[in-house]
Amino acid sequence: MPDATTLRIQSALVLLALLASAIAPYDRLTWLLEVAPVLIAAPILLLSYRRFPLSSLLYGLICLHALVLILGGAYSYARVPLGFWVQDWLDLSRNPYDKLGHFMQGLVPALLAREILLRRGYLSSRAMTGFLAVCVALAISAVYELIEWWSALALGQGAEEFLGTQGDPWDTQSDIFLALLGALCSTLLLSSWHDRLLAQLQGAPRH
Repeated sequence: MPDATTLRIQSALVLLALLASAIAPYDRLTWLLEVAPVLIAAPILLLSYRRFPLSSLLYGLICLHALVLILGGAYSYARVPLGFWVQDWLDLSRNPYDKLGHFMQGLVPALLAREILLRRGYLSSRAMTGFLAVCVALAISAVYELIEWWSALALGQGAEEFLGTQGDPWDTQSDIFLALLGALCSTLLLSSWHDRLLAQLQGAPRH
């Protein structure tokens, strides 16, 4: 089982970050749109903890992803200070912080899909599981881009901060590509570590 103390610390960290970001975000609507995945996922994770606890690796990455989303919501992705530091360091033409968000958008869902597919016994082949996990992550990334498009149509200029394209005509394609890279890193680089944690989790007693 994942360490309960670590999970409480991670939960408290996300909650404190969420509350702090809500005090005076750059744009209230953008903040709500960006942190919406956290607000949706948190209750699901809490309710499923006893019946279907996830691996400690996955909980840790979900926590990190939530913090990335919350920081992006507080400043809007195009204005996150960390992104400006990276922009200056690498001499980039735009703030790249949103690309970190899309990388995590591939990394975390791919690992979650892999864990569900393996633990539920839907697949026995590790290779096919990895392939389908990447496909799931890409599907989620594509749906998110559709949500951004729908938001732009519904809100007009009000969705500009949420979109965060910064004048890049290839923003959608690069977002999906970063999600693909994240998913590949998840399935190729973390799979051995993930397998060891899944073996421990399956051997742990149920609550």
